[in-house]
Amino acid sequence: MHPFSVLTLGIFVAGYITARWDLVTRLYELAIFAWDHGVVTRAAKGFAILSVFFFLFILPIERIAARESDLVITFARPHPTRMQYMSLVPISLALDDKTEKAGKGNAPLDDIDIEEGKERKRKKVLIEKLKQHTVIKYPPSQKELSLPTILDQVNCSFEINALLQKNIGLVGTRLKRSLSVSERVVESATNIWDYVVFTLWHVLTTWVYPVLTQLFVLGLIIQRIAGEVLLRILEWRLLPDYAALKDTSATAQQVDIRLQQLCYWPIQYMTLRKRRDDWESVTNSHPEYIRFYNSLWLVANDVIIGIALGSYIIGNADFVANQVDRVVGTWSIEGLRRMISWLMDWPAGLKLNNDLAAFLGDLFLWVIDYWAGCMISLRPILPHIIHIIGFSSFAGASMPISLFSDLASLLTLHIYSFYVASARIYNWQLTIIISLFHLFRGKKRNVLRNRIDSCDYDLDQLLLGTILFTLLFFLLPTVFVFYLTFASARMAIITLKAVLDTLLACLNHFPLFALMLRIKDSRRLPGGIRFELQDTPSTSVQQVPTCAPTAYISLKSVPLPFRAMFAQYFHLGNRIRKHYFVPHVFLCLVTGQFVPPIHRKNLYSLQYKKSPPRPTMNGIPKKFANGHARRGHWWSK
Repeated sequence: MHPFSVLTLGIFVAGYITARWDLVTRLYELAIFAWDHGVVTRAAKGFAILSVFFFLFILPIERIAARESDLVITFARPHPTRMQYMSLVPISLALDDKTEKAGKGNAPLDDIDIEEGKERKRKKVLIEKLKQHTVIKYPPSQKELSLPTILDQVNCSFEINALLQKNIGLVGTRLKRSLSVSERVVESATNIWDYVVFTLWHVLTTWVYPVLTQLFVLGLIIQRIAGEVLLRILEWRLLPDYAALKDTSATAQQVDIRLQQLCYWPIQYMTLRKRRDDWESVTNSHPEYIRFYNSLWLVANDVIIGIALGSYIIGNADFVANQVDRVVGTWSIEGLRRMISWLMDWPAGLKLNNDLAAFLGDLFLWVIDYWAGCMISLRPILPHIIHIIGFSSFAGASMPISLFSDLASLLTLHIYSFYVASARIYNWQLTIIISLFHLFRGKKRNVLRNRIDSCDYDLDQLLLGTILFTLLFFLLPTVFVFYLTFASARMAIITLKAVLDTLLACLNHFPLFALMLRIKDSRRLPGGIRFELQDTPSTSVQQVPTCAPTAYISLKSVPLPFRAMFAQYFHLGNRIRKHYFVPHVFLCLVTGQFVPPIHRKNLYSLQYKKSPPRPTMNGIPKKFANGHARRGHWWSK
């Protein structure tokens, strides 16, 4: 090609790219999105596997089902009584569309949810763009559109077969012969016994059962009122922007979760009882059934583990109190005192400012001595606190864990205050050093325009700024070692509380019931469907066909994958990672800015997503009244 033609082509391409730079950036975003989500890697792996499969293990031509004129699809009928069914969409074990009342009117607490919503919308837009750029796109056929209706018919096939088998005796019945004398005597005795049983049953269902039900409903209403009062106390805020009690205490959070479960269980139970009035193959209430019994099973296991743990704590209260006192005294008082004394005396050969180190060390040691005196006064009542924690275990193992988490926060309150004070001093000093460095260069920060501008300073200002900059710069390592010590201790406490919160999340909302269903009967947890081609007759042997060639395909249910069952835990881990393991947190630690722990509302969103919304006060009487009105009780009319 002529050099001039190459130059012309290059100019044309450069001009087109410059004019359509928006298109180039969008294509670059799509390529990065496809690469991050493994689209390219999965496509390459799939192409390699298919190439090896077709080139090394070529299928015989007689295995191809396209040559058969008839197609038969076989399936094992789902048993609706065992809650087996097929579904195109995987079953959902969480309530993703629930609006949380706790976050209303508190915008700072919903920042993570807003960011996650924006990220989901952005990914959805990118996916739609990828679909538009697909080379081959087939519209869904009529058979594909009718597949959900076909699956509904498959789910109803067992009940239809049972109904036909039940009524088949009514077809072509012959007249009965007249009864003999002995048969009439037996029939009379049977009728008398049936009448007695019917009379007793009528008395029980008409008079006794309604009274017992009314008393039970009254007890539920009293329990609901008490629970509502406690929930209002736990959700009360001094100001709209302040945190509620359940947002600051693990114990209050645990009590709030249990109260919400107790408030909804009666309504949830009455909702599940409606299944008796409908076909068993209707699968709308199956996820609700799994959530209900999963929560019951978890509470039962929590109580069983709590009884065992509480028995040990109560029986060894003095030993446990001594161990707690020894650990707290060794690590949070004596260990911290030794560390501060070491920092005051050239730690690791590092030459620090003796006067500043002595001042800061004496200040922190004085606070530690005062805190040690408070711990000594608390020591006599520590066994009683352990007894209270032990008795709370009878409400479940989650209660002592949450109480221990709050107790750890109270016993390490001095470390938190040390961290806040040292971080504030270090941040102030670092900010002043940066400002003096700009002064040293003849510049200043423009706060209004958020930039660094040039500025003319007098000689006295430059001289004084240089002297202060030098002094603060050489004093910075002394402040930094104290800040680093308390920041490390604070991170260790946050790690301990994160472990305890993870245990609480497992005790409260581990998918134990769903996991057992997945192992015992995976057809109760559908994750989709698949078609398997059965063995077709070989054409290598010449045979006279007696019927039209037929291909057999088996329709099977795909069980819900384990990753989908634990999807909320992966989401929680991703949320914790985004809060702590990001460059912003590292920058805050380096510059001495405060690193707040992840908010409990964001940490416990997993548990509230798996808990239904709290019913209203009149929900329980209406549910019971409607349920008994359908059964024809006089007191509900």
